[in-house]
Amino acid sequence: MTIETSKNLGGIGAILIFVSVLLSYASVFSGILSLVGLILVLIAFKGLADYYGDAGVFNNALYTVILVVIGVVVAGALLFIAAVGLLAELGIDAANIAEWSAGASQFTDVTALSGAVWDFIAQILLASVVLWICLIIGAVLLRKSLGIVSAKSGVGLFGTTGLLMLIGAVIPLIGLLIMWIGLLLLAVAFFQIRPQQAQPATSAEAPT
Repeated sequence: MTIETSKNLGGIGAILIFVSVLLSYASVFSGILSLVGLILVLIAFKGLADYYGDAGVFNNALYTVILVVIGVVVAGALLFIAAVGLLAELGIDAANIAEWSAGASQFTDVTALSGAVWDFIAQILLASVVLWICLIIGAVLLRKSLGIVSAKSGVGLFGTTGLLMLIGAVIPLIGLLIMWIGLLLLAVAFFQIRPQQAQPATSAEAPT
């Protein structure tokens, strides 16, 4: 894979992920768009790793994706378990879910209800912490990958993008906006990559 192909795939992939956030209201289309963009970015990192002769470029990016996926899956599972547990405490199941208001009105044990709600909140916080930790570790690895590309390519914007991604991962809520902006900078950084200039061969002069 040529450096031109890698930079174009990476730039297009980052733009697709950036745009998918804007189209998040169309969940299916947005998910497909972000998945395609992610695959293109990973292919680009693999091409850059081969071009610059440093496997860390691709490996760190791949580990980032794996960590984020694990964080999302674990957090989603915890939230699902929390929701099922709360519904069970309220006496709501698949048989009477259409009459949930009647089921809730029959729940008279205020102490038990309060405990169920607090358990639900605690599990939500636990899911958030798990996802947050995975994002931070993933951002550290991504910054390392982008730092290598920045040093090899001479495009300092890769290093800036890595820093923004790390800051965004550390800061809750607002950090998501910072990471979203970082995706746009990543696309710009990819398009700024230029092929390495071949070093002119030097020949030793014969002694006189």
